[in-house]
Amino acid sequence: MSTSAPTSTAIIGSTGLVGSHILSTLLTSPTTSSQVQTISRRAPANPTNSSRLSPTVNAATSTWPTLLSSLVPLPTTVISSLGTTRVAAGGITNQWKIDHDLNVDLAKAAQQAGVKNFVFISSAGTRGALSTKVPYSQMKRGVEDTIQSLDFEHGIILRPGLILGEREKAQHAGQGLLYGLVRGLGRWVSLGVQDRFAQEAEVIARAAVKAAKMAEEGKAPGKWWVLEQDEIVKLGRDEWKE
Repeated sequence: MSTSAPTSTAIIGSTGLVGSHILSTLLTSPTTSSQVQTISRRAPANPTNSSRLSPTVNAATSTWPTLLSSLVPLPTTVISSLGTTRVAAGGITNQWKIDHDLNVDLAKAAQQAGVKNFVFISSAGTRGALSTKVPYSQMKRGVEDTIQSLDFEHGIILRPGLILGEREKAQHAGQGLLYGLVRGLGRWVSLGVQDRFAQEAEVIARAAVKAAKMAEEGKAPGKWWVLEQDEIVKLGRDEWKE
């Protein structure tokens, strides 16, 4: 695809920690999509009042796959950072409906509508020795496998470690202490030590945007591209340019 061709990117999960950074990165970068579309339960933040943002707000998540396939213009790329926690969802069954089932339905709807590229924010450890026994890893793994089977022009998976950033609600009581310890390792020992198991949400978002742009420009290393933590840091921080 020509780099000058107008493109549109749809974000699912634009009000979450990583998703909000993906949105702000797309809206503030002059070299990314000409239009940014979102589907969410509530309106996403648009601090720059960018005219490039076209939000769709609908609290009924069951409608999102249909809404996605009917977006005009049809997005060139869909980026999903959609996810919740077991506590927020009210149990593992409800979390599965969001983290797995809804992401799978969205990927299928995107492929059927003709979306070229699908980017998914997954998690480190989905292919580890114990991953088949951990529900969270099973959810992410199932979505990854679905995206790969759908044969997009490019299926891109990011597998970050611990995601650092300011959340609206803490995931657990010790979250602040944990983040402080991890960031302390980065400051006092080596940023490389932190990079091995934790990344800032902004870095993950930038890596997702960069990878999507590379796919649209025909510069992705392959149809199926998995970015582990080291490559996320490389694209999202070390080599990041607006």
